[in-house]
Amino acid sequence: MKRPAETPAILRDLRSLKVVVIHPHDQDGEELLAQLQRIGCEVEVFWPRVDCLPAGTGLIVMAVRPETLSMNFPWLGASSSPPVIPVVTYENPITIEAVLQLNAFTTIPSPVRSFGLLTAIAVALTQFKASRARDRYIDRLEQKQAKLRLIQQAKQIVMEARGVSEEEAYQLLRSQAMLKREQIETVAGEIVRAHETLSF
Repeated sequence: MKRPAETPAILRDLRSLKVVVIHPHDQDGEELLAQLQRIGCEVEVFWPRVDCLPAGTGLIVMAVRPETLSMNFPWLGASSSPPVIPVVTYENPITIEAVLQLNAFTTIPSPVRSFGLLTAIAVALTQFKASRARDRYIDRLEQKQAKLRLIQQAKQIVMEARGVSEEEAYQLLRSQAMLKREQIETVAGEIVRAHETLSF
């Protein structure tokens, strides 16, 4: 007998999700508010703008309307900015461009219906989490590469100054780092900076 599927963690967490809705107080706005509250989310509604997001905001549902297209939202694009789900009334080049600028993973069509809202939220939150994980992974790789480049620069300086091989230069860096109880890249950075200062 097939076991019933477990509720995904993302759905279990929705009851603690703080949602900011940027939408007019019309029929769509009322439907959005009612559905989000039925899901169990904590909801705050703003229109036409919000310059500072409430603390703990985990999701933004935003009407893409002429009023919002010309506005600048300071929190958009910030590293701490939560995912945005646009509510789209029309499909035209301007609206599509606005949706792309919001880095949206999904949209909610207008008129808003109860069907599809939960899926849109789950998709947006899951893809946002995956995107952040990829960004962190790329950051770690870039930091690692930067450290390796720094160590390589320092080795080259030591090789030229001491007339030693690459392996010997690395061992000198390593022993200096152990002596100072510092990371090897810290010692490498000191050598590179000192060399640049002397060269200047």
